[in-house]
Amino acid sequence: MIIKDAPEEWRVTATSTPFRGNKTSVRTDHVVMPDGTVHSRDYQVHPGSVAIVALDDEDRVVVLRQYRHPVRQKLWEIPAGLLDVPGENPLHAAQRELYEEAHVKAEDWRVLVDVYPSPGGSDEAVRIFLARDLSEADGERFAVSEEEADMELARVKLAELTRGVLAGELHNTCLAVGVLALTAVLAGDGLETLRPADAPWPARPFES
Repeated sequence: MIIKDAPEEWRVTATSTPFRGNKTSVRTDHVVMPDGTVHSRDYQVHPGSVAIVALDDEDRVVVLRQYRHPVRQKLWEIPAGLLDVPGENPLHAAQRELYEEAHVKAEDWRVLVDVYPSPGGSDEAVRIFLARDLSEADGERFAVSEEEADMELARVKLAELTRGVLAGELHNTCLAVGVLALTAVLAGDGLETLRPADAPWPARPFES
């Protein structure tokens, strides 16, 4: 048996959008089940996101601490952001987010992992990149506002972040998945086995 996710789409008899926000919306689909019954499914419609595990030459990861109102916590996270433009190349979006949030640029980019953070309630897809050969970005820092105005930046050893995730001290999805994936790659076949930065992404097709 091949363990691999596969595309499939069950028939939808009706759909509506009871809520529209600035970036996302909520959709209700009436879906035909395998036994022929029809049930409604509510889910968030999301443009997709990118996130970056930026690893420096001292095995430290660039992280930031930001207030997240829904969970009423300040979470340590990796740089991340929305795919604001439909069809946008995710690598370009990741480079932009690393610059805006950390004022860092990277010379070496690879795809670390692709995930659906909450497939039971959202169609959000996230591509997490590994960025290496880091240096300070050119020009002035990006102007921040709202929650980002209170953001803290740090560089933390990969091993310490791995420990924090497994100890239940760090909870951000992208940080946890990215850190654990990188730890697994380093302990396994090595970074050269990772996909190139422009690898296809069926969940969010893009132009190179």
